[in-house]
Amino acid sequence: MSATDTRFASVDALRGITVAAMLLVNNPGDWGHVYAPLEHAAWHGCTPTDLIFPMFLFIAGASIALALLPRLERGDDVGALTKTVLLRGARIVGLGLFLHLCALWAFELPHYRVMGVLQRIGLCFALAGVVALHVRPRTQWALLAALLAGYAWLLAAGGTLEPFVNIASRIDHAVLGVHVYQLDAATGSGHDPEGLVSTLGALATTLLGIRAGDWLRRGDSRSLWMAGTVAMLAGWALSYWQPFNKNLWTPAYVLWTGGIASWVLAAFHALVDRRGWPALGRAFGVNAIAAYAGSAFMLYALVAFGWLEPLYQHGFAGWMTPRFGPFVPSLAYALCFVAVWWGVVRLLDARKVYFKI
Repeated sequence: MSATDTRFASVDALRGITVAAMLLVNNPGDWGHVYAPLEHAAWHGCTPTDLIFPMFLFIAGASIALALLPRLERGDDVGALTKTVLLRGARIVGLGLFLHLCALWAFELPHYRVMGVLQRIGLCFALAGVVALHVRPRTQWALLAALLAGYAWLLAAGGTLEPFVNIASRIDHAVLGVHVYQLDAATGSGHDPEGLVSTLGALATTLLGIRAGDWLRRGDSRSLWMAGTVAMLAGWALSYWQPFNKNLWTPAYVLWTGGIASWVLAAFHALVDRRGWPALGRAFGVNAIAAYAGSAFMLYALVAFGWLEPLYQHGFAGWMTPRFGPFVPSLAYALCFVAVWWGVVRLLDARKVYFKI
C-alpha cells in the first residue's frame, strides 16, 4: 500500500466523535431542559453545538480528498469516479427524504419537509466531489473565495439577516413552499435551517475540508495549523459585518468553524496518527451515515409506538428529577442514547460490517 492510500485513523475517529455529538444534541430527554452548551444559538452566535455540523462537512471534504485524489493520480477514469460520487450523493439525499417520511408518520407533522441534514450532506458531497475531480487546487481556492464573496453579497443584498425575512429564507420559501422546516403562522413566511440557499455556505465548508484533506495526505500539518488560524481570524473579523449564524451558514460562520475544524483535525492527526493515541470514536466513524440514520429511525419508532415518553419518565425523569432537577435526567437520557448506539457500532465494527450508502 502506498503512502497516498493510507487510511487515517484520525479522520475516522474525528468523524465518529462528530456523529456521536450529533446524536447527543439531537436526543435530549426533555427539549425544555437542555444545558446551554448543548443547544444551538437562537439565531446569531455560535455555541459548541453549532460546531458539530460544519465539523462533519469539513471531515466529509477531507475524506473526499483522501479517497479521490490518490485515484486521480493513479489515472483512474474520471468519468467513472464522477458517476460514483453523484450516485452516492443521490443515495444520501434519498435516505434523508425517506427519513422525513418516517418523521411525518411518527410526529404527525402538518407537512412534509424536503430539505434536512442528510439532504445537505448528500448535496455537498456530490458537488464538492465533482469539484475535487474536475477543478485544479489553485482554481478550487478561487472558487471558494468567489463562493464566499458571492454568498456574502447575496445576504447583504437581501437587506436584513433577521429570521424569516432574510433573502435565504425568502428564496427557500418561494421554491419549496410549505415544505420548509418552519412556517410563521402570523405572516405565512417560511424558513429552513438546511435550506437550498444556505447550502452555498455549507458547500464552502466542504471545499475547505477538501483542501485540508489534501494537506493531510501530503503530511503538511503546518498548513493545517496556519490555515486554521487565518480562517478563524478572518471569520472573527467578518462577523462584525455579518454575524456567525448557523441557520444562514454565513461566510463568517464558514471561516470561523472551518478554522476550528482545521485545528482539531491537525490535533487529531498529531495525537492519533503520529503519537499512536487510541482512535476513540472510530467505530462511529466507519459507520457514520448508518449510525445517524439508524438512530433517527429508532427515535421515530419510539415516538410512533408511544414508547418514548414512558421510557423517559420511568427510566430517567421519574426518579432523577426530585433528586437532581430536570436537566440531569434530560442529559442522562441523551448519554444513554449515544451509549446504545456506541454498542451497536462497536458490534458492527467487531464483525467488520460496514454500511456504505
